[in-house]
Amino acid sequence: MWGFLKPAAAVAPLPAERVDSAYKRLRRQVFAGIFVGYAAFYLVRNNLALAMPDILKEHPEFSKAQLGLALTALSITYGLSKFLMGSVSDRSNPRYFLPLGLLLSCGLLAVCGLVKALYTSLALLIVLQALNGWVQGMGWPPCGKTMVHWFSTRERGVTVSLWNVAHNVGGALVANLALLGVFLCHDWGAKFYFNAAVAALLAAGVFFLLRDTPQSCGLPPVEDYKNDYPPDYSADHERVFTFKEIFLGHVLNNKYLWAIALANAFVYFVRYGVVNWIPTYLETAKGFSFKDSSLAWALYEYAAIPGTIFCGWVSDKIFKGRRAPANILFMALTLVAVLVYWGNLHGPLWIDYVALVAVGFLIYGPIMIIGLHALDLVPKKAAGTAAGFTGFFGYVFGSAVSGTGVGWIADHWGWHGVFIAMVVCCVLTMAFSALTLSHQAHSVRRPRGRTSL
Repeated sequence: MWGFLKPAAAVAPLPAERVDSAYKRLRRQVFAGIFVGYAAFYLVRNNLALAMPDILKEHPEFSKAQLGLALTALSITYGLSKFLMGSVSDRSNPRYFLPLGLLLSCGLLAVCGLVKALYTSLALLIVLQALNGWVQGMGWPPCGKTMVHWFSTRERGVTVSLWNVAHNVGGALVANLALLGVFLCHDWGAKFYFNAAVAALLAAGVFFLLRDTPQSCGLPPVEDYKNDYPPDYSADHERVFTFKEIFLGHVLNNKYLWAIALANAFVYFVRYGVVNWIPTYLETAKGFSFKDSSLAWALYEYAAIPGTIFCGWVSDKIFKGRRAPANILFMALTLVAVLVYWGNLHGPLWIDYVALVAVGFLIYGPIMIIGLHALDLVPKKAAGTAAGFTGFFGYVFGSAVSGTGVGWIADHWGWHGVFIAMVVCCVLTMAFSALTLSHQAHSVRRPRGRTSL
């Protein structure tokens, strides 16, 4: 039944004179596919947060905390899915796997917008959001798999950082499209189904852009094309691994992966501990308006775009493929920005804006670097699982905890307690990243004509 998801078979090699032009064209094409595809996943992920005021208005029997359970369910299942579906992705064709996950998410969001009767049942809402979290987990792993098959080690830092901008493009557009949908349809449910319709159209386009491996297009492995080989590269890296080999042979026994997975949990706590609570903090603790806090949110997201790209460049060019130093540097600067944000508790809004721009510029770099580092630490046929493993820690122990955790800390120890927790998480991120300082994304060049296959 699911045979169409299987990896595409290698085809007859293209003539040598066509390899370079075909490689350049297809690399641009698949990069566009994973960029648009992942941005589209964001259009149908956190829509419930946008609709919560409408739901509370029509269903006053629910509290904010109760609806928040649905958001927590999405984060938990998303983290689990990134890990478990990552292993399925490693054994699947991303051309089918990624659009399928996106279309399933669109279907669930369409139900949430069109069937208003479901909001009479909190349990049903939680189940639908949990299901959405699960299919959302089909987004990152095929993107990671595509990047390691089409881009070599030496160029991967810049490539992954450019692709990572899709997070912010999709995150910024989700509210804009929802606003347009409500304006056109005169229905708050359009926050779900209008975004879902746009994302479904993008899924169709992504299908036509994506390809599986270079070999499935008659091209040599990217290591041969770029003459850029991991030190231990061999023909075995081109073989599809069994689930046992992926989990026990390359992921769960990798001490570096465990270190950066734990670092990811703490960096996600800082990321979501800041962004998810911008409106509440600025409006309740400092008395600013919703317009002020909305602008702060937008500045935070857009500042991440140049910051992420710069972090990838620093990792590749300054630290020569060493990911941990770039991670530690950017987290140390994030710590400074968080301290400024904290220290302005009673100060003017412009300082908050500057601090949030700085946090946004800096925090997404370590998030990207950890995902990139995971790709470096395993053979490319296990890349989706490795990335999903770090993502599991980020969402289940970072994002999900920051939702209820920040609120609980604020209730018991005030905002000073929240900022202390974020400072501690910055330090712990650096500490666990430091455990991988001895690892470098090495690659070697070989005499032309000598292949590993």
